[in-house]
Amino acid sequence: MLGGDLEPGTLLGAYQSGLFPMPVGRRRIGWWSPDPRAVIPVGPSALATGTGLHVSRSLRRSLPLFTATVDHDFEAVMRACGDPSRPHGWITDEFVRAFVRLHELGWAHSVEIWEDGSLVGGVYGVSIGAFFAGESMFHRSTDASKAALVHLTGLFDHVEHALFDVQWLTPHLASLGAVEIDRSQYLDQLAIAVAQPVDPFA
Repeated sequence: MLGGDLEPGTLLGAYQSGLFPMPVGRRRIGWWSPDPRAVIPVGPSALATGTGLHVSRSLRRSLPLFTATVDHDFEAVMRACGDPSRPHGWITDEFVRAFVRLHELGWAHSVEIWEDGSLVGGVYGVSIGAFFAGESMFHRSTDASKAALVHLTGLFDHVEHALFDVQWLTPHLASLGAVEIDRSQYLDQLAIAVAQPVDPFA
């Protein structure tokens, strides 16, 4: 689906319907709903079954090197994710402005990873109830983006009916524990997640 705008109401309505935006060409906005959909299992059920984010031994050794913050510098994380020197970049200034506005309204959040006082990794996305849509992440130090995911998924450890959407399954995400579910299952879980009266970022 093409067209529309990136106003807060449009974005929130889209995410609650299972859609997310990405630019198509220079001027058009495309709205996507992949089938199957990639998710990272989170919440009490993931902890109980041992599914969810895979934390390797090497990553466990790296974690103490970093400091994690939440919503400390959302725009810096988003602009690092949109660095034009990165391959397959898609985050335009229009998207930065739209999601910074969503962040200011309390619907978009970031996790920042710091090393020796410098921002070296992070992840950002949209949160509605027990639902989180991971949009993009970056790293400037080995394991920094993975450390951001560790901290982020930990925010949902005690959140019932949580759903962590990562859009498409890539080999990298699969190695971290992401799995695919079909669209109908995703939409069922999404409806339950967004209806939960919780805010993991509060």
